[in-house]
Amino acid sequence: MIEVEKISKIFKKNINKKETIDLYADKDISFTAKEGEILGILGPNGAGKTTLLRILAGIMTESSGTIKIDGKTYQKNDTEIKRNIAFLSGNTKLYKDLSPYELFEMCLEYYKIDKKDGTEIIAKLAKEFAIESFLHQRINTLSTGQLQRVNIMRCILHNPKYYIFDEATSGLDIISSKVILDFIKKEKKNNKCIIYSTHYMEEAENICDRVILIHKGQIIKEGRPKDIIKETKTTNLRDAFFKIIGGEIDE
Repeated sequence: MIEVEKISKIFKKNINKKETIDLYADKDISFTAKEGEILGILGPNGAGKTTLLRILAGIMTESSGTIKIDGKTYQKNDTEIKRNIAFLSGNTKLYKDLSPYELFEMCLEYYKIDKKDGTEIIAKLAKEFAIESFLHQRINTLSTGQLQRVNIMRCILHNPKYYIFDEATSGLDIISSKVILDFIKKEKKNNKCIIYSTHYMEEAENICDRVILIHKGQIIKEGRPKDIIKETKTTNLRDAFFKIIGGEIDE
């Protein structure tokens, strides 16, 4: 289980040479995410989603608050926790002169996975992600959708317990999006805990058990998509979001 309690992240902004102000990317964020659950983190660009996910993945340090993963903190168990996490950032770059297969071999070596076992893992996941036809192509020749499938496969080779995905399907073609979403649904059935950030509200309605709506760095609503839609007397999460914020769109 991931337990987040009153997480805030403050950045300093220079007003002039002598004066700075505090800007909250996230403020007093609290929630839990459980095994066998897809938790959606939803909101417009600039809402604080990516900052929050980087803190959850141990890449960025919070200004205040606590995060516990299986009851452990990054301060005392950094390496152990990160071995159980797959983190996909929206702007991750891959080694363009390698093939996906060579990249996967490098990742397996990093995770100290036996070569024979690694070969079997690559074969199984390559079939699941439909990348067998370009497994040995140079990465710089791949399309955006192909790159994202390779990127996600890179993240999960070590069979992590927790998935933290930031805009996993943003800008992808329909085939690549389906492959990724089908994989996420399957991993939920395998009792994985999946935190899924997106600004595609319709996508979140389709796959998320619960969602957290974030606006200007703060949680404005949390619950099951159908409950939020019912409570706001709307027909979809997009309309529910705008109703909650009063139609404000100054992001």
